Amino acid sequence: MMLVDIGRWLMVLGAIIFVSGLLLSLAGRLPSLGALPGDIAIERGNVRFYAPLGTMLVLSLVLTLILNVVWRFFR
Repeated sequence: MMLVDIGRWLMVLGAIIFVSGLLLSLAGRLPSLGALPGDIAIERGNVRFYAPLGTMLVLSLVLTLILNVVWRFFR
């Protein structure tokens, strides 16, 4: 019984890594990712500060929804 559980968790982990890699490879093609409302960008002289608050909120929401679906599937 224990090996079945480990196998199931390895499949979930592999799926999460695959989806994360797919999203990261496609993220460069999305023009608005990194320039959402709420993202803070300050440039003064040769100092640049960037805090992607809006992008982090959107990614957090998407990952929460995905993980909830996965969690309910394996429950």
